[in-house]
Amino acid sequence: MTASPTPTETIVLGGGCFWCTEAVFDRVRGVLDVESGYSNGEVLTPSYEQVCTGRTGHAEVVKLVFDPEEISLSEILQIFFVVHDPTTLNRQGNDVGTQYRSGIYTLNDEQRRVAEEVIREIADSKTYRAPIVTEVKPLANYSKAEAYHQDYFLNHPDQGYCAFVVGPKVEKFQKTFAKYLKS
Repeated sequence: MTASPTPTETIVLGGGCFWCTEAVFDRVRGVLDVESGYSNGEVLTPSYEQVCTGRTGHAEVVKLVFDPEEISLSEILQIFFVVHDPTTLNRQGNDVGTQYRSGIYTLNDEQRRVAEEVIREIADSKTYRAPIVTEVKPLANYSKAEAYHQDYFLNHPDQGYCAFVVGPKVEKFQKTFAKYLKS
């Protein structure tokens, strides 16, 4: 008799540039797959160029498939809130536009509940001086980003943006959340 496969869960997160968010979650124990994409906009299957205009309404996101027996959604969200700035509206560092907004795009009411609870806990802890502006909305109109965006940091670690923006976020994750690193 074969063992039944471990049930997985999926969540979609927008933390600014998807290269940064993907690079971090590729290293998280219990995260089985990370895919860069676009969500919560009006255009069906937009191109990167369209999303970059800021006129499609899409956010750059990562879709995470994870094993909830190894890492909880709450733990994933704790990492998410440390590796990006959830207090800047439509901006992450020098990346400015609605496509860089902070968002948690849920697949069910339980995910929404957990996301709102984590945001409330972080806000109550006064970790940030400014209010958290992360939107929590049901996932809508998701599409996978072009192939060249997948595993971007892994494939281009010496590219300028990767070296100066993505790399430091990965280092911050590795120092802050060493216990969550894949072996």
